Order: sequence, then structure tokens, then C-alpha cells
Amino acid sequence: MSEHIQKPKRKKRIQVNILIRMVLSFIIAIAINDILILLFLKIEWQWFHDFFPYLLTPLFMVTFIFTFLVLTRRIVRDLIALEQGLQIISEGNLSYRVPVVRQDELGRVALNINRMTERLEQQIVKEREIEKSKMELITGISHDLRTPLTSIIGYIELLRTDSYQDKDEYTRFVQNTYNKALHLKKLLDDLFEYTRLTSVDVHLNLRRINLFQLLDQLLFEFEPIAQENGVYIVKDIGDSPIVTSIDSDKIARAIDNLLMNALKYSLKPGSICIRLKTTPEQITIEVENKGTPLSQDQEEKLFERFYKVDHSRSSEGIQTGAGLGLSIARNIIELHQGTLTLTHIHNVFTFQLNLPFENSSSS
Repeated sequence: MSEHIQKPKRKKRIQVNILIRMVLSFIIAIAINDILILLFLKIEWQWFHDFFPYLLTPLFMVTFIFTFLVLTRRIVRDLIALEQGLQIISEGNLSYRVPVVRQDELGRVALNINRMTERLEQQIVKEREIEKSKMELITGISHDLRTPLTSIIGYIELLRTDSYQDKDEYTRFVQNTYNKALHLKKLLDDLFEYTRLTSVDVHLNLRRINLFQLLDQLLFEFEPIAQENGVYIVKDIGDSPIVTSIDSDKIARAIDNLLMNALKYSLKPGSICIRLKTTPEQITIEVENKGTPLSQDQEEKLFERFYKVDHSRSSEGIQTGAGLGLSIARNIIELHQGTLTLTHIHNVFTFQLNLPFENSSSS
């Protein structure tokens, strides 16, 4: 509403600005004309006095136009600068900014042109990043799916042509094919979950959940898997109910990804410590394990999608994914307005999951 009110005022101000310069030009032209008349009257040439009345009007017009051009030259110069700036921007140079040298309407026009150009530049950069992200996604998918798929085709070809020596080798081929198929399924599940979490229409199924109970159940299911790999679980989660609003399926997925990541890269034999802490404003879950130290560059890339640390660090018997586990976990936590961070001191890794505590009372 205020913009509609301001537009007529701005228009009037421009008109008044030009009108003032026109009146000044008129007054100056009259003054100069009067001075010239006084000077010319002193000339005693008869022929000059005969033609002088015919020179008054052209002289006045020339004086008026010249004065008006002088008084409006700055406005004209700034309009030319605006036109040149728009020309440069229209040719694709979105980094160019029109100089803002005035505080009036023309200054505001220049400012708005710069704002529009900046928003357009940001939009184009964002579109390029999305396009680059899509290409990286396709490249990552192709690379990660090719290996298990090639193995499956190879084993099926051996089985199809009866290229096995005995029943034990036949059973081994079938088991390897099954394991590769499970690996392929995990890759596709991770990919589907990641694309679902990063889509614009993702939504959370928030419910009042006892987070302590959920974490305790996840650790109960995880403990036998850890023991099979020579890792024991240290729990420091208390026994008090912690009820808050979360999407339990997604939070369970995030915690499970952190646990599997810790198991995959833990030193064997070793331990994984899980802590659960609360404040009136925040719930914190920590997953700590000892592993091979990372470089600064590796640590910074750890949450990037498709990033996988050298497999020589990981456990041989644990199914690997597409390098999306930590990226999925962080996306889930950020959807809950929380944070997921890593603290890495020597060979001790601590993933800290922070969630807002919407209900400070326990039930």
C-alpha cells in the first residue's frame, strides 16, 4: 500500500525537479538577454539597430536552451550511466554494479537495478550448483552401482554356464551373488532416502516420542552386530524418559547410520561409547569410538555425499554403502532444526547429535 502512495510522490518530485531547472533557465535567459540588450544598445551602427529586434527571440531561445542543458547535464549524465549499466548487464555481465551517486529517484533506480542484478546472479549461481549437484549425483550413482552389478552378472554367468567344480563352490557363488544383491539394495535404499530428504516437499511425521526408549531399543538391536565384529558397547544414557516431538523413523535412521559408521571404522577389538544428555533446551546424543586418525581434508569432507574414507580403515565384514550415511544423518537432524558435528582428537572420534528439546518436563 505504501509503495502505491510513494509512486505518485516520486513522479511529482521528478516533475518539480525538472520544472525548477526550466524556470531557472528561463530567468537566467531573460537576465542574459537584458544584459545583451543593454550592451547592444551602445552600438551606434544603424544597420545593427534595424536588425536587432529580429535577433531578440533567437537570442533568447539559444540562451534558454544552453542554460537548460547546463542545469540538466548531471541528470542527463546519470541517465546515460544507467543506460550503459543496463546494457552491460543485459550482455550477461551480472557482476557489474551501476554506480549510485545520487540520493533522489535516479539513485533509487540505480540501487534497485543493483539489487535486481544481485538476486539474478544469486539465482543463476544456485541453478548452476543444482545442475552440478545433479551431475555429481548421477556420476556417483553410476560408479557405486557398477561394481556390485558387474559382480552379480559375473557370478550369474558362472552359474548359468555350470562353471563350478563342486556343490561347495556352487553354494559360495550363490552366497556371493546374494551378498552383492544385498549391497546393491543398500545402495539404492541410501540413494532413495537421500533424494527424498533433499527434495523440496519433504515433511516430518512429528509425534511425541520417548527418545530414551527409542535409543535403548536401537542399542539392544545393534549390540549383537557389534560383538560379532569385536566391538563392545558402553552405554551412558541414564534411565529417565525423555519425551519430545520427533519423526521417530528418521531419527532412528540417523542414529543407526552413526552407529554403523562407528562400527565400520572402529579399531578392532575396541568399543563404542553412546551418551545421552539433556538440558532444558537441548537433547544431545554422542557416539564415540577410536579409529585411524583422519587428515584435516578428510575430516572436512566426511559429511559430503558419496565421500568414503579409504576402505583399508573399514571392517571387511560390514556392508558398505554409497558414502551417503553421514550425509543422510545430517539432513535428518537439520530437518529437525538440530545439528550434527564431529570432534576428532588424535584417534578419538565423537559425533555429537543435538536436537531442540521441545518439552522440558519428563513423562
